[in-house]
Amino acid sequence: MSILLLGGSPQLPSSSSRLLAHIGEQLALQGHHYARLHVRDLPARALLLADYDDAAIARAVRAVADADAIVIATPIYKASYTGLLKAFLDLLPQDGLAGKLVLPLATGGGHAHTLALDYALRPVLHALGAKQVFTSIYANAQQLEWHEEHGLSLDAPIAARVQAGIEELSTGLFVLQGQRPPVPAPAHAAAADASVPGRSLQDQPYAPRFQAA
Repeated sequence: MSILLLGGSPQLPSSSSRLLAHIGEQLALQGHHYARLHVRDLPARALLLADYDDAAIARAVRAVADADAIVIATPIYKASYTGLLKAFLDLLPQDGLAGKLVLPLATGGGHAHTLALDYALRPVLHALGAKQVFTSIYANAQQLEWHEEHGLSLDAPIAARVQAGIEELSTGLFVLQGQRPPVPAPAHAAAADASVPGRSLQDQPYAPRFQAA
């Protein structure tokens, strides 16, 4: 089962891309494989003109089709998700998310846009045929802190919501496979596993196009 981390921010790095990478890291610790796609890396002209003959556009659309689950991250601009992400979602066929699990994420400057994902993005995901759209996760600037040495830190409420979203998505993927979800490891074991070399994404540069984990 494969997961696509889909970033809709026009900037890298950004709060939403860092949160997306954090969730990818946690999913990897649970044994899931993923690829990353940042829409900003696609050729702008081909994206805006919906040029399906462009090789990069074709690969991006195929990456969505091949994924079993999509984690979508976007900053909130003017009470909605980015135009960059909309341009990409417009490329997908009417049933482009059929049978897929989707976890939506967003970051913003304050609490005013907490419901933006639910009234702006969630209806689009359902219209594209998503099998299940999990509870949206919204974090404001005060709830995320970036350290050059230690990576991303989440405050307690957001950390709990992120963990719940990861568990929902992970369980859903195991169910799709017809497998029983594994019993969560104790907190001290998870912390030890996170220190295994090669597991952390915090020190890795953001890769253009797709990067499998």
